[in-house]
Amino acid sequence: MKRAAYEVAQVLERNREGLAGYCANSWQLRTLHALRKCRSAALGGHIDRCNNPGCHRLHLSYNSCRNRHCPKCQGHKREEWIRAREEELLNVPYFHVVFTLPPELNRACLYEPKLMYSLLFKTAWQVIKGFSANPKFIGANPGMIAILHTWGQNLSLHPHLHCIVPGGGITKSGKWKSARSKGTYLFPVKARSTVFRARFVAALRKELKPRSIAFYESLFKSNWAVYCKRPFFGPSQVVGYLGRYTHKIAIGNHRIKELDNKGVTFAVKDYRHGGKRSLLRLSDQEFIRRFALHVLPKGFARIRHYGILSSYHKKITLTQLRQSLGRVQLQKQKPLQHRLCLVCKKGTLVTLNIFTARGPPEYWMEKLKKQKQNGI
Repeated sequence: MKRAAYEVAQVLERNREGLAGYCANSWQLRTLHALRKCRSAALGGHIDRCNNPGCHRLHLSYNSCRNRHCPKCQGHKREEWIRAREEELLNVPYFHVVFTLPPELNRACLYEPKLMYSLLFKTAWQVIKGFSANPKFIGANPGMIAILHTWGQNLSLHPHLHCIVPGGGITKSGKWKSARSKGTYLFPVKARSTVFRARFVAALRKELKPRSIAFYESLFKSNWAVYCKRPFFGPSQVVGYLGRYTHKIAIGNHRIKELDNKGVTFAVKDYRHGGKRSLLRLSDQEFIRRFALHVLPKGFARIRHYGILSSYHKKITLTQLRQSLGRVQLQKQKPLQHRLCLVCKKGTLVTLNIFTARGPPEYWMEKLKKQKQNGI
């Protein structure tokens, strides 16, 4: 992919003195500073050499922050995660289900993010598990992979879960039972939405600090969005979907179209109007404030596995299911290329020297300078 012309880090860097004013807590501030320094001299780096005899080119690289909110640090993590999930795919239909919290709960999400997002995960799984256990629909123990997204296209707060659900489950006898209609239908959307709202509000009453009756009544005045997309055409589509959503962040660098003294201009899609594309302009301050909204609490897991797809069941249950259902035929993947020489595209990079924020030793800088002069 072509390198982005502008980066989130540039916005953070030119506002580094005032970042604390846009953060709700010290963890958000630490995250923004990490993103600001990513792949810069501030984090130190390393000198690598290509091991291809016909190349032997030296490479100067600065360290990445490895933060899960960073636009520049997700590519390799995403590929590693996807390849691990490929080994767990079942030869069955998969469904894409989305659970969304209403705007009335945005304020609670701002002040109690860990509680609210945990309840979202918990309630979504209760709904999927409850409907799956009903003999009217499946009558079996299901599985689910849930991925938390907290943003809308304009960086506003929009908490929702993207869930991947296999079209079936395991019965008490240990056999696979498919969803009805040959995997073209999962559960009724309206009923699922009603149950999701009722269960979430009930859990909220127990966990949240006392609120007025009017607050809870307002939550029942609108329908809660529980959307089920058409089933994937095959397991290979599931892999492609995972690649787009698992390690996605609030905004990628490629969406930023312009940076100037007046602010940040970035591309947005209006999904309410058929994905119509437009540009949105925000001041630096408002851009950073909105970006900080999506920094998750420290240690909070935003990708979770449930039921037959959980780590508890993977080693035994999934292996047996793959044998009985047949293996999924996927295209052979190329080796991960994060250590591939970008010049000859054949050799592997071998680290020769590691340096701190003080910079590379003069010896290596001289070698890099000569290499550049010689046009190597």
